[in-house]
This record gives sequence, structure tokens and C-alpha cells, in this order.
Amino acid sequence: MASDIIEVIAKELKLSREKVQRTVQLIDNNCTVPFIARYRKEITGELDEREITDIWDMRIKLQELEKRKNTILDSLKKRELLTSCIKEKIINAPSAQILEDLYLPFKPKRRTKASIAKDKGLEPLAEEIFKQVGIELEKEARQFIDRNSDLVSTEDVLEGVQHIIAEKISENTETRQKIRNLYIKGGSVYTSLNSKESDPDGKYRPFYNFSELCVSCPPHRILAIFRGEKEKILSVKIRPSETSAINILEDLFVKGNKEDSQLVRKTIIDSYKRLISPSMERELHNFLKEQADQRSIKTFTKNLYNILMAPPLGQKRILALDPGFRTGCKLACLDEKGNLIHHNTIYPNAPWYDKESSAREIKTLVERFSVEAIAVGNGTAGKETETFLTGLDLQDVIITMVNERGASVYSASDIARKEYPNVDITVRGAVSIGRRLMDPLSELIKIDPKALGVGQYQHDVNQKELQKSLDETVYLCVNRVGVNLNTASTVLLSYVSGLNRSHAENIDNYRKEKGRFNSRKDLLEVPGIGKTVFQQAAGFLRIPDSKNALDSTGVHPEHYRIVESMASERNCSVKNLAGNKDILSVIDLDIYISESVGIPTLSDIVKELKRPGRDPRKVFDSMIFREDINTISDLEKDMILEGIVSNITDFGAFVDIGVHRDGLIHISKMTDSYVRHPSDLLATGQKIKVKVEGIDLERSRISLSLQKALKEGMITK
Repeated sequence: MASDIIEVIAKELKLSREKVQRTVQLIDNNCTVPFIARYRKEITGELDEREITDIWDMRIKLQELEKRKNTILDSLKKRELLTSCIKEKIINAPSAQILEDLYLPFKPKRRTKASIAKDKGLEPLAEEIFKQVGIELEKEARQFIDRNSDLVSTEDVLEGVQHIIAEKISENTETRQKIRNLYIKGGSVYTSLNSKESDPDGKYRPFYNFSELCVSCPPHRILAIFRGEKEKILSVKIRPSETSAINILEDLFVKGNKEDSQLVRKTIIDSYKRLISPSMERELHNFLKEQADQRSIKTFTKNLYNILMAPPLGQKRILALDPGFRTGCKLACLDEKGNLIHHNTIYPNAPWYDKESSAREIKTLVERFSVEAIAVGNGTAGKETETFLTGLDLQDVIITMVNERGASVYSASDIARKEYPNVDITVRGAVSIGRRLMDPLSELIKIDPKALGVGQYQHDVNQKELQKSLDETVYLCVNRVGVNLNTASTVLLSYVSGLNRSHAENIDNYRKEKGRFNSRKDLLEVPGIGKTVFQQAAGFLRIPDSKNALDSTGVHPEHYRIVESMASERNCSVKNLAGNKDILSVIDLDIYISESVGIPTLSDIVKELKRPGRDPRKVFDSMIFREDINTISDLEKDMILEGIVSNITDFGAFVDIGVHRDGLIHISKMTDSYVRHPSDLLATGQKIKVKVEGIDLERSRISLSLQKALKEGMITK
């Protein structure tokens, strides 16, 4: 079976069998996806993380399919229903759906109208009539009345026969495949309002009397409709043309126009309405939900990736503010490592307007702690606080807005309480805002991604699949960037390839007991970390000031000897070789090819050496909103404003323009040409310029356009 699975994966993913086979062997040897993608390129043929993950996921799916096949075979064997023909069909079933179709006629079920008719001995007659050889129905039916006292008329007999035939038709594999295809390609979703009282706010008004072909109904609309159904506000039906369905069934089962064929034709209508249609409607409902979930999850994870990979300011001394009106602005001063060294509260905004003492406090702290940047949360009073700060003329100090979504979630979390047990919850929020500016990835992984306010209908999708995808995204980002072994939090360390929470805590304990790590090799002294874990993790852990220059790069320790040879042959040290592009550019890599190391790995090594320890994320660019625009009422049509993309959905992108309410660029307002999905053009965290298309003060809605901005080259790359 194992070889069959490899073949199926290769065919489905359009990859060579050899690549799949070798990748699966690495997975079997407990190698992680980041490790395989980065350090085993020769073995996999340079498959990337996504392709390796697809192989991983599909293998699990196929293994579950094999397990289900064996369960079904065992069940049929025990009930003495297994024939060689059925066995072959089950073994060769290519999907779970087809497998369940094959098993349906044999599946143990509660008593049905068909089973009751069979108990009365009507199955032989039903089989004969279904053949449609032209038998006389009344004559044949009359014979059964004398044999069974429960049958009082020929009508009773023929009704029982119809129930048997109807079930047979509904459980036929070809029936289900063809009607399923009709539902998927020609089915429409119909919605109606259950009652006016059920939707007092008119939340679902667009769906009070709505219909659309399923194939053209976008995922976000499907999720909205199904949410309305779940809340019992909407009544939802999904079905194709009944005539088309009946025609398919008649083509399959009606063999003439005689009396028995007429009965089969009549039975087809009953079978479709009573058995097939409800079953297929449930199946299509689940199919549409699954498809919409996958699309929504994909959008969410793409947004999350861009948020986590946002450019870091780096290790700077930060003054962070969590703005407020009545309760004031909580401020926190952080050192270069993100440690809290001072906190206080100022009241520059309404209703206090204590600008003079607030300004004095800010200037004092900037000088006292040599503050290099000020991070301002973009929530309530954020814009007002930013305007106040920019008016202080703090030379050489970066002032920038930081998205504070989820900061309150972090503040109340176990992680925050452990980091700052004796600090007020509001101060923890300011600390989080400041550390997000320094390194978004390191700080945001402490927060449940679902609290970051990106994506669409996140609470409506399959939560298990969503969590799996989000975890994979965090894992991918952490290992793509790399982690400082001496400063990383236990949460961050737990996402490193090969490490888990226990390993991370042991590393933290080692740092507390013995001080810093001086080399990657020291990692082997940590309890629970053996050669296998070290192999998977070492390349993703950095020690910036290690004696060995390679410890601060993405070069894996197993390849140090190669770099040492490169340096030795050029009469220089490894430290002098790292960063020397002139020497590195002329190295003949073919000299270093071996059985285990080829050009892909050697090219990666040279690439790392040219930019040793370089962060793969983009360079930080501060963001300051227009000072004279503070609320939605300050906006005017056709204004051109600078903003930051805060969220992307299937239907458009939301942009923070500094007025406490994000504006929407609908997908139709992005370019003059076709856009498949907003994420093809924009990304969360991207700095752009937009045009105000419309302002709805009553509903607090802002419509934006990117068309003019694009034409004028206003998107910040």
C-alpha cells in the first residue's frame, strides 16, 4: 500500500515519484518541514515548504483512507457480504467520497420503508420489475397477497416494490456521481427570511430573497449565508433543476415504455425527492462550507504571514504609548532588548488636555533613556496622541503608529503575567506595542492569531483546520527569519524546527543557570536535546556575537567544514570570508560537491555568507498619518491619503487612514483591469496611498479607491 500512496501523491501534486519518495523518507526520519526545505534540497529536488507540507498532509489523508478501507472490508467480511468484485472496488477507490458511495448499499442502517418491504418478501419482485422485461404488474403482485397477511392489496405490494427500487436507485454509485456532479455544477443556493422578528437590525437583508449559482457564489457570501442559517434567521436550500436531475435518472434506469418501465419512471421521481435530493443537498452544503473554509483560511494565513513578516525596527530604545482619553496614555520605556525600564501615565487628550506636563514628561524620558523611537498604538486616541507627539519637535526620534490589535489579549494572558507579574495590565499593553515595533514576529506569536483582527468569518470556519494552518504559518515565519538563541522567549523558541515547549523551557533554564550560549554546540548540553533535535534546530538558531562567525548565519553546523575549507584555500579566516562578496563571487562551487552536498546547498551557503545574519524581512519604514485628518467627519471626497492595509478579504482590502475607522477598497476599485483576489495586489501591513470615494457618516463607512493611486505609482513597494 505504501508504494501506492507515493504514486497517488506524485500524480495528484504533479511531482516526480522519486521526489515524493525521498521526501516521505525524510518525514519518516522525523525531519521537520523547514529543515527539509532548507537543508535537504539535493534529496527533495529543491521542493519548497508548501510542496513538502502538501506531501505531508496528503500522505496523512491517504493513510486515513486506507484505514477506512480496511474497516469497511472487515465489516463486510464479518457480515459475510464481501465478494471479490466488491473487495476490488473498495481497494481501488480513489477517494473517501467514492469509497462511501460503494459502501452505502451495505451500510447498517435503521429500518427504512425499503427494509420493511424486503421483510415482507418483496425483494425478488422488485428485482424482476427493475429489469423491465415487460411483466404484468397486477398479476405478479396478486401472488404476494396470499403469501403475506400484511399485504392486503396489489397497491400495497407495488408500493413496497417502489420503496425497494427507490432505495436501490438512490444507493447506486453511478446515480450519486452523476447527480453530485449536477449539484456541484448546476446547483443554486436559495435563501429566504424566516421571520422579520428574527433579523431586527436587517443584518441579513441582502439574503431575504436571494438565489445564485453555487459555482459563482464567492466563499465569503457562502459563509455569510450559512451563518444566517445557523442563527436561524435564514432558510437555505441548495438544489439544481429538478427536471435535469430526473432526466439523468431516467437515462440511467428507464429501459422502455411498458408497464414495468412506467413504474420505474414513477419510482425515480419518489427516489429523487425523498432520498437522493436531501442527501445531495446535505453533501453539497458540506462541500460548499469546506471550500469556503479553505479559501477563508488561506486568506487568513496569508494576512498573518504578512503581519508576522512585517519589517522590524530592530534593537532600539523605545518609548511606547497605549493611548486613551479619560484614563490617559499609558507609557512604557524599553531598553534595546525590549525590557521594561520605566512606566507612567500622561493625560494630553480630552477631557484633561494636560499637554504641558505631558510634553515635559515625554521630553524628560526621551533624554533620560536615550529614546530612539516612539511607538503609538493606533486604537482609541491614537491619532490624537500621535499629533501631540509630532508637535513636540523631538529631533532624531522616530514617531510611528503601531497596530495594537490583540494587545489587550496579550496583557491578560498567562505569558504576560509571567513576564510582568507585578505590572498593571494596561502597562503590559504598552510594552507589547513597543516590542511590536522592535520585532513584530517575536511579539505577535505570543498572541492567538485569531485576536489580530485579520481575515474573514474566522469564527465560522473549521476551527481545527484554521488552527493547524495558523500554527504552520507561525512555524514557517519563525524558521524563515531565525531566532536569537540568547534572547528569544520560550514561546518563540518553541516554534523553532525540532524544538517543543519542553525544549524551550530547558533552554531558558540553561540561560538562567549558566548564562549565555557561546556557540551552537552548547545547545547539546541542554537536557532533552540530543543529536537529532540539534540537527533539526541548530541552523535556525543564531548567536550574533559568537566566536564562530557562522553561528550568526543560516549555515548549518554540518556544513561548517565546507566554509572552513573555502576560507583556508583563500588564506583567510571564516570571519573575514563572511561578508566578503568579492571573494565569495568567484568561488568555484563545483570543487565542493560531494555525495550529500550539491549546488543548491552550496549556493545557499554562499548566499548566507554574502549577507551574514541578514534579516530576510524588508527594511522598516515609519508611518505618520496626516495631522489635519483625525475623524471620519474630517474626510472629503477625492482626498488622497496615506494609509496602511490592515486586513484583506475576498471582496477587498481595509485600510487604516488614521480616523479610527478603516476604509474599504472594494476589489472593483483596485485597478481598471481584472484582479483575481485582493491579496494578489496588496498585503497586510503595506503602506499605500488611496483616494476617498465616499463617506457614509450615518453608518461610519468609508469607501476608498486604489485606481488613481496605482496609475500614479503611489503604492509603496
